[in-house]
Amino acid sequence: MRREVLCVLFAGVIAATAAPSAQAADSDAEGADFTDLSLEELMDVDVVVTASRHEQEVRQAPSSVTIVTAGDIRAYGYRTLGELLDGVRGFYVTYDRNYSYLGVRGFLRPGDYNTRVLLLVNGSRINENIYSAAYLGTAAIIDVDLIDRVEIVRGPSSSLYGTGALFAVVNVITRHGRDLQGAEASAEVASYDTLKGRFTYATRRENGLEVLLSGTLYDSAGPRLFFEEFDSPETNNGSTTDDDDASNQLFGLISYGDFSLQAAYARREKMIPTAPWETLFDAHGTFTVDAQGRLDLTWMHAYPSELEALARLSYGWYNYAGEYPWDASEAGDLSRILVNTDFVWGRWYGGEAQLSKPVSARHRLTVGAEVQNNYRQDQLNFDEVVYLDDQRSSVNWGVYAQDEWMLADALIVNAGVRHDHFETFGGSTNPRLALIYAAGARTTLKFLYGEAFRAPSVYELYYEDYAITQRRNAELGPETITTYEVVLEQVLSKALRLTVAGFRYELDDLINQVEDPDDGLLFFMNIDQAESHGVEFELERAWRSGARATASYSYQETTNSETGARLTNSPRHLAKFKLRAPLAGQRLSTGLEVRYTGTRLTLGGNEADDFVVANLTLVAAHLADGLSLSASIYNVFDTRYGHPGSEEHIQDIIDQDGRSFRLKLVYRF
Repeated sequence: MRREVLCVLFAGVIAATAAPSAQAADSDAEGADFTDLSLEELMDVDVVVTASRHEQEVRQAPSSVTIVTAGDIRAYGYRTLGELLDGVRGFYVTYDRNYSYLGVRGFLRPGDYNTRVLLLVNGSRINENIYSAAYLGTAAIIDVDLIDRVEIVRGPSSSLYGTGALFAVVNVITRHGRDLQGAEASAEVASYDTLKGRFTYATRRENGLEVLLSGTLYDSAGPRLFFEEFDSPETNNGSTTDDDDASNQLFGLISYGDFSLQAAYARREKMIPTAPWETLFDAHGTFTVDAQGRLDLTWMHAYPSELEALARLSYGWYNYAGEYPWDASEAGDLSRILVNTDFVWGRWYGGEAQLSKPVSARHRLTVGAEVQNNYRQDQLNFDEVVYLDDQRSSVNWGVYAQDEWMLADALIVNAGVRHDHFETFGGSTNPRLALIYAAGARTTLKFLYGEAFRAPSVYELYYEDYAITQRRNAELGPETITTYEVVLEQVLSKALRLTVAGFRYELDDLINQVEDPDDGLLFFMNIDQAESHGVEFELERAWRSGARATASYSYQETTNSETGARLTNSPRHLAKFKLRAPLAGQRLSTGLEVRYTGTRLTLGGNEADDFVVANLTLVAAHLADGLSLSASIYNVFDTRYGHPGSEEHIQDIIDQDGRSFRLKLVYRF
């Protein structure tokens, strides 16, 4: 199957590269901007902020960068940030019917709530202070309809961002008032009795004041599910409808002059159908609630001397509640059902400051500092007994410096280092070094080295519900990573670009969730050393009509360094093909996305089968003045596939959705 899939994916690209550029399209069509530029020209104007904390060309960034635009989101019908990232080279997403988990280059460990990827919104850290989690599915803090672009920076970035920036930094850059200038409403109806509505208002005044305010409501009943592990009359023959999902999001961005104020809020309630942590199956009472909020005041100023200054004050909060009914009866007694309840409260505030200035025409220095006061990190677990009532606070800070030096017209050296200090374990110092060589106008070579760390979360350190599922390990230390990467970015023609990346990752003191064989309780330990090496290929093709095609293939071998055993939930092969093309000028367009994921080992020692999923979206951009309609079919061929479960699941493999649809209406007025 793998060979056939790869042939299909790359046959599409070969056909695309062989085809002549489409010249017949109306180049003056409404909304055309960069569609009339070649990829070579796009490389000259495409910029990224996240890689070095200041604006620079993508080809000069000290990392391998992917940018996903608002146009991509519309064309491919992405509904969540997780779906967007699942379409990125070398990335894959696992869904356990509660949360979406992001794997990068073969790494996705059980119990990892996306703690090894740093999520930013307009440069502000979003990972909360209890689980250190980044929420990517319907629990995400931002509606994808508000995204202008997403900058994905691969590799370690602790030299700039501190903890959690092991595998990637994902910076979501939102729309501003100038991007809309009016009101916009959208309504969606989809499979599984799913409804979604959004209302956004934005404006830019003549005095420079910009305002964007938006609210989103989402509700889904979810599909009827069957789990063979519960296929008995006592558990409804393995059938359940407990997959309800409801969320709401609020977002505001106000900017005036050098100041901007950003506020975000999200709340999601999700029923859990899988009966994790030995809870009762089909009990209609197992659910989680995640609520989070952010407030960021940012000042940015560019002085005539080219000095760029940034200061930011931030406040964040996170609440979690979970209810888990379980059978607490002893053998021979009548059934005694208890509801085990989790509560967490996270509160923090912090600040950061940064200065960046060209020291000379070939030399730029960036320095900065951050501090975060986690004044509330509380966890509570109880049923008829209180198992955990843990109240904590902590402070962490970091200082960093980065030096960019153009040694010659074709050679850039980028070197940075950051020191962080945590009350839980002490300090961590992490460098990054990049040599960027422009071997001609169309060829760029990047030689990258980096180190990064992840501090253990409060949950990993102190959570326990003795005698039920989990116990604490307050002796956990940070995990670290050392990476080596070579990237070739080659413009093959005016409309064709090739990216090749080879990498090696070495992880030490990897934090893993394991089961104690003596008492069956789960806990976290620094037990593993792991390594990954692999290679990635990506071809991008553009036509002057506005059509674009991208195909990528990733091979990664990720193993336990001590035993040589392949890690669980780590596919060796990933392949992706994406095509977006106009069908009738700029009024009708289509987006096709095909994703192949290779086999993965499960915790039970089995293999989750490889699979292909294809999604198709049709967009009618101008049905009437201000009105657009899109229709999407997900999993077009109704592929049956599953994702590996984690330690808390009885299921070794958790089935995913079959074919589904979405209709979306957007009206701008």
